[in-house]
Amino acid sequence: MSIEVKNLIKTFDSQLAVNNISFLAQKGEIVGFLGPNGAGKSTTMKIITGFIPPSSGMVKVCGFDVVQQPIQSRQNIGYLPEHNPLYLDMYVHEYLSFVGSLHISSRAFIRERVPEMIALCGLQKEQNKLIRALSKGYRQRVGLAQALLHDPEVLILDEPTTGLDPNQILEIRELIRNVSNNKTVIFSTHIMQEVQALCSRVLIINNGNLVADDFPDNLKNIQNSTVVITVEFKEKIDVEALKKIDGIISIRQKDLILVIEAIKDVDVRPAIFKFATEKSYTLVGMNQESNSMEDVFRQLTKNQ
Repeated sequence: MSIEVKNLIKTFDSQLAVNNISFLAQKGEIVGFLGPNGAGKSTTMKIITGFIPPSSGMVKVCGFDVVQQPIQSRQNIGYLPEHNPLYLDMYVHEYLSFVGSLHISSRAFIRERVPEMIALCGLQKEQNKLIRALSKGYRQRVGLAQALLHDPEVLILDEPTTGLDPNQILEIRELIRNVSNNKTVIFSTHIMQEVQALCSRVLIINNGNLVADDFPDNLKNIQNSTVVITVEFKEKIDVEALKKIDGIISIRQKDLILVIEAIKDVDVRPAIFKFATEKSYTLVGMNQESNSMEDVFRQLTKNQ
């Protein structure tokens, strides 16, 4: 098991930041760590990386306890914090060589590894530039390169795409996907599209409590007891008659488009089609909307 968190608690004076959370993360998983601001995400990630100690509970990285065996656990972690701490007056290749020397004693390995990371992170054209001259997207690439230099088994990314434009977000997202095949990746984000595009699992924390740990599709399916179906007719219809179909809860009408809320366990679409046929209405289109990660997030954190 790459990451094992058991009964983790963290308090700051009288404030309870993390409240008795437990979870596991395995090799090959990309785990999205979600929650409102101040929910305890960054605190949990800092404890996993050994940046701050837990108040109680146990955290292991690759079998090493982060408190009892801090050096061994950190050797297996690559970390990109929310505020990317780069030395702006160093050149890209110079900075990566410096970071490599902190992790790795073999100069020969560093000389081999730095060009590999520059190529992997798409920094070939930027490697001889000062870091201060780079765009934020390329600075994030440098941050990912330093996190990967020592080939860690675990990669911890705290909001790696914050402040990036859409093109840069796609580039960083693809980079994370490429490096995740043989690693455990945990990253926090407020961008739900990233969760749906990247994550094999989702953890949601709220007020320090772990309120969800599941596959994205499962979360989207189990949170709502209702579904929304958008139906469009060619002509005005008898809405009151349509409401009598078993399973339909409510109907909102806008011109010839109807937004129908129905019980999830009752598929009302065949009945709607039959209704249109019997009444000789022309059914132009019908679409059942899926529950989104935004919906799930709002439901699980609405008491924040």
